[in-house]
Amino acid sequence: MKYKRLTILCGHYGSGKTNIAVNMAYDLRAQRDNVAVADLDIVNPYFRTKDSQKDFEERGIRLICSDFASSNVDLPSMPADLYSITDDHSLSVILDIGGDDRGAYALGRLRDAILTENDYDMYMVVNQYRPLTPDAQSTLEVMGEIEAACGIPFTGIINNSNIARETTAQDVLDTVDYANEVGKRSGLPVVCTTVEDRLYDELKDKLSPIFSLQLQAKLI
Repeated sequence: MKYKRLTILCGHYGSGKTNIAVNMAYDLRAQRDNVAVADLDIVNPYFRTKDSQKDFEERGIRLICSDFASSNVDLPSMPADLYSITDDHSLSVILDIGGDDRGAYALGRLRDAILTENDYDMYMVVNQYRPLTPDAQSTLEVMGEIEAACGIPFTGIINNSNIARETTAQDVLDTVDYANEVGKRSGLPVVCTTVEDRLYDELKDKLSPIFSLQLQAKLI
């Protein structure tokens, strides 16, 4: 993929933002030297970019993660290194934002600097198999709530529709019309469809563009 300096991933709870963030960080590190992942998900403590910290260290990827990432502590208490996201223009960052509008309020703290620099993409990660985003209309409502909360407009859609390890190639193909409808009604491009790496060979000639994912391991 081609990346702006900041790549922001937002979406509904359980849409799969964190796993995409980890994989995009690996992809971006193969292209650039000074790369970081910023975990701004203060809503969902279960799937954390911090679970991949050892892999990040081995690949030379910096992790920006607040001490209260698993709590609801007010955002102004966030550590100062968070602001390196907007202050250090030599740093290319993948930002993992919490689910729905509650998580997007954290991103709003950086809104003015992000919009002033204007070197970002903000992608709505969609998953048709999540109970509250089964169709384009419900997904657009979530998108609107996120944009209103953070004050930053989306630039594209990532179709990450899956049912975890039970996902088949046909399950992915069945969501293409859904993702395209979200894109059409929002006026935004579908920048890619993600697939677990075990399905990549089966789908690489049927979907374009496609982004292969390694599933993130959980720390116990």
